[in-house]
Amino acid sequence: MKQIRAALKAAVPHTIPVFTGYLVLGTAYGILMDSKGFSLFWILIASIFIYAGSMQFVMVALLAANFDPLGAFLITIMVNARHVFYGISMLKKFQGTGKMKPYLIFALTDETFSILCSTDPPEGVNRNWFLFFIALLDHIYWILGSLLGGILGSMVTFNTKGLDFVLTALFVVILINQWKSTTNHLPAIVGILSAIICRVFFGASSFIIPAMVMILFLVTILKKPILGGKLE
Repeated sequence: MKQIRAALKAAVPHTIPVFTGYLVLGTAYGILMDSKGFSLFWILIASIFIYAGSMQFVMVALLAANFDPLGAFLITIMVNARHVFYGISMLKKFQGTGKMKPYLIFALTDETFSILCSTDPPEGVNRNWFLFFIALLDHIYWILGSLLGGILGSMVTFNTKGLDFVLTALFVVILINQWKSTTNHLPAIVGILSAIICRVFFGASSFIIPAMVMILFLVTILKKPILGGKLE
């Protein structure tokens, strides 16, 4: 029990930025869900079992549209294709996590991935519980934010246009924080240039998967300078 408390205590500070972001993002999501007529129950269920960040915002429109399971399936693959690469990146990190592994995979959002990639447990702290609590705390923050949004949405009426942009804003903040926290900017440059190039050649609706493939290819080729070089 002592090691569990120690892991929780060590994990909390790393998740505070996500807490502030998810409080805003989750609130926006909850308000959007409420504006489409969904109750707190469905907001809670979606945030617990879907927990897909950007896809949850897309899901609001899908749920309000005509029943189209194939379209929803294809859109989900396109929007969340990046998680395939997240999973590949976490193969080594999640080794030996035992029964916690399925939940760690399920809870691997953009923000949680960012923390897990750049953070190791302090000396003497159980690694598996540390990883688990980072994922769990982020999940709880999203649920709380969503419920708060659902409550506010039912109490206050206002124009929800543009609320879904908060997710893009959070991604930009994460990129800036990652850029400032490292002297090797090559991974970020590869990602930005790959996205721009694929956006130009494949269009706004089809560039995500090609960009991910291009990023994986370039990161593999540039593995040595990424791991040991500097590009400032």
